[in-house]
Parts: sequence; structure tokens; C-alpha cells
Amino acid sequence: MESQVPKVELKEIGLDVGLAVARHFYKTEYLHYGFWTPELSVEPANVLQAQENYANLLLETIPKGVKRILDVGCGSGKFAQKMIEHGYEVDCVSPSPYLTNYARGLLGSDVTIFECRYEDLKTDRKYDLVLCSESFQYLHLEAALEETLARLNPSGHLLICDFFTIPTDTKSPISGGHRLENFYQVLGGYPLQILLDQDITKETAPSLDLMDSLLREVVQPIWNAVAYYTRSNAAWLAWGVSTLYRKKIEKIHRKYFSGGTSGASFSKHKSYRLILLQKTE
Repeated sequence: MESQVPKVELKEIGLDVGLAVARHFYKTEYLHYGFWTPELSVEPANVLQAQENYANLLLETIPKGVKRILDVGCGSGKFAQKMIEHGYEVDCVSPSPYLTNYARGLLGSDVTIFECRYEDLKTDRKYDLVLCSESFQYLHLEAALEETLARLNPSGHLLICDFFTIPTDTKSPISGGHRLENFYQVLGGYPLQILLDQDITKETAPSLDLMDSLLREVVQPIWNAVAYYTRSNAAWLAWGVSTLYRKKIEKIHRKYFSGGTSGASFSKHKSYRLILLQKTE
């Protein structure tokens, strides 16, 4: 009997590709958005500084007395490494095999990395803080909150830094994010008190402008060149692809090459928030 190959999620591949792009173009191992202060010009050379600003913001938000942290969706492990350097004991959750291997190389064998989805985590360990830095959007809302309560020590904290979807009169070309209104409604049913809820959309949105620029100035010309070459040298193949995948190709152009991923579009449809919660039971 043949063994079945596990299905790979597109969002998982996106993070893997994101790390490769970040390392090559921006010389950074962080996978999160940047935090753009007014004096920091929005250009590729400043991406690393913006991401360091973001990392420092997270560190400043960690409450006093926290010692053990569970980093949910640790990405490359870069921020976990930074937390360890600041004296925290850190465990990680990583569902991506590629990112897990990268994080292991960065963090070493002394750091425990649970290679699973957060909702499937099996451990008796308890933590003072559970961190979801741009990973909360991928979690099932109720299951994630229940798992967090089970993992937290009494009076422990949940720190979320991620974007949420807000109601608008148009459909967002940028996918992802729980509906903010629904998040607050569901949260009301759990013993978690909001200590901080800060909107940082303005400071994170410029990262989308750089992504949009990369897509239109680098990716789109390559896409067009490949399409031109295929039409010129294998017209039958070009016709077949354009016919079979017409709707998907149109969606790619509409989503990635029309300015839909700009900071302005992001700000219209999303609310990026820094939220600190405390367990009350």
C-alpha cells in the first residue's frame, strides 16, 4: 500500500518563499512586518531597521515577571533567538518543516521546537506568556484560545501582534486575518482580560508598499518575460495554459500586479493590532 504524501498548504509555502526573499533582498531573517517610525524612510535598505523596531516593540510589551514564553509560529526562529538573548526561556511551535529546520539551525538543540500546529500541541509544560506574532491569523480562533488557557500559568499572558479584517464596502485583495468584530465577540466568552489594545496599522502598512514595489518592479517583468518567451517558442503550450488557467491568471494579475497589495489597500481592509491579554482564572 502506497503511503500518502501530506498535503502542503499554500500559506506554508508562502512563508518559506518569504524567508528566501527576506534574506536575499532585505538581508534579514525576520518574517514579520516592520514598524516604520516617522523618521525612517520607506525603502529596502531600511527594512531590517523597521523589523528591529517591531521586535523591540514586542520585547517592551512583555510584562515584568515573565520568564517562560511559548512562541507560536516562530518562523525562522530569529525573534525567539532575540528573546533568549534577553534572558527568557523560550519554546517554539512550528508547523512548517522547512522553517523548523531553519529555526533549529539558528537556535540550537537546547531549544524545544514542537513541530505541529498549535491546536495539535501535546505537552504538559506551562508558560508565563504565549506569543502569536503574525501567526494568530492562521489559528482556529476558539481552539487557539482554549489551548492558550491550558498552556498558561495563573495570571499568564497572551500577546498577539497581527492584523485583523475590518468591514469595508469592497473585497480585500489581501487575504488573511480574523474578523476583528468576531474576535472581540468570541474573546468575551473566555477568562482573558485586555490589558493593551494598540492599533499600529499606520506603522506597519509601509511594509506592504515595499512588497507591492517588489511584485510590480521585479516579479511582474519576469512573469511577462516568461509569458512572452512561451508565446513565441511554444504557442500551443501558452494557449493551453492561458485557456485552462485563465481565471487564476486573471486573479494573479488583479491581486499582485494592480496595486492591490499596497499600504493604502492594506490600511483600508485590515487593522494591525498589538494586543496583550491576561488570564483571569
